[in-house]
Amino acid sequence: MAWTAYQLALAVGMVITGSINTLATKWADRQTAPGCDDGNTESHMFNHPFLQAVGMFIGEFTCMIAFKTLWFTRKCRGKDTSDMGNQNFSPFLFFIPAMCDMAGTSLMYVGLNFTYASSFQMLRGAVIVFTALLSVAFLRRIITNKMWSGIACVILGLVLVGLSDFLFPSDTGSVTYGKNEIITGDLIIIIAQIIAATQMVVEEKFVSGKDINPLQAVGWEGFFGMTTLGILLIPMYFIVTGHTDEGVPTRLEDSLDGFCQLGNNWQIAVGTFGSITSIAFFNFFGISITKELSATTRMVLDSIRTLVIWIVSLALKWEAFQYLQVIGFVVLLFGTMLYNNIVTMPECLRRRGRGLSINRSTATGYDEIDEKMPILPDRQEVPSDSEA
Repeated sequence: MAWTAYQLALAVGMVITGSINTLATKWADRQTAPGCDDGNTESHMFNHPFLQAVGMFIGEFTCMIAFKTLWFTRKCRGKDTSDMGNQNFSPFLFFIPAMCDMAGTSLMYVGLNFTYASSFQMLRGAVIVFTALLSVAFLRRIITNKMWSGIACVILGLVLVGLSDFLFPSDTGSVTYGKNEIITGDLIIIIAQIIAATQMVVEEKFVSGKDINPLQAVGWEGFFGMTTLGILLIPMYFIVTGHTDEGVPTRLEDSLDGFCQLGNNWQIAVGTFGSITSIAFFNFFGISITKELSATTRMVLDSIRTLVIWIVSLALKWEAFQYLQVIGFVVLLFGTMLYNNIVTMPECLRRRGRGLSINRSTATGYDEIDEKMPILPDRQEVPSDSEA
């Protein structure tokens, strides 16, 4: 069935806003500006990952504002709000997922300071590997041979992307990265995916099935992340991690210096504002895509976003073209599509996989796939002794 103009607009909007989010954040990271704290008035790099993470959560919290505005508008006009999700739940249901999001996002922004924007986006594909492993352990998920094959391809793609960064570091542009920096950044991003996978598993175990509007869910996680990390910025300011060559102390997060740099360089301000606003629209477009089309379509569009970020990074000469990175991206994309049943395996391998899966159509949805199903299907419930 052909897409409608509205669905096409949602797809384009998701790719554009998602690409802007990563590119705007990286653009800000590449800028220099004088600070205003501890005599640090010399122009220096904008390196404030935790402050940027707070900005991202502010963007997510705007989803809550949009939802509440729409809900109260319909309520005041006497219109039915039953289709806007369940309102009888404890907001603290989202506290643990928000803490995972806070830790994972902060680490990813730290890693982004040490590596390339395209590698940052590609390495985020590791979340599939860790989500699958945690789902087996805690959600009793059944992983078929096809899904394991997809995971193996994802791992191979990640290795190739990492090797391309290490073996062929780019010296293009005004900002270059050493091998140690690249290894550190890539590893931090992969570690962050373990936390992101934990967030997904926790959300599926404790949040799924409660009929909570997705915009409201994103908004609550944004609220808890924004307030918690905002408070943590205070002690982070007093944790001195070293000194510069000029004797200026470096802090775990010098938010005062970050605000001064925002005011002293309009490019940093524009990049930060673009990151905050784009994450809000990206969440809206992504949720709408899942509702209008499917979660699988959303995953494919996210892969297109990775390609756009890579192309723009090359066009801006933020990095040089590396064939190994292209191969890694293709393998990574194939593994992701194989895991999500977008591509099929040979019949002989599918027959072999059927013999190893239990209640396969229920566990994975591969026999009669529902295009509205989430990328991670509902967990397999194991009956208790009393129900057996």
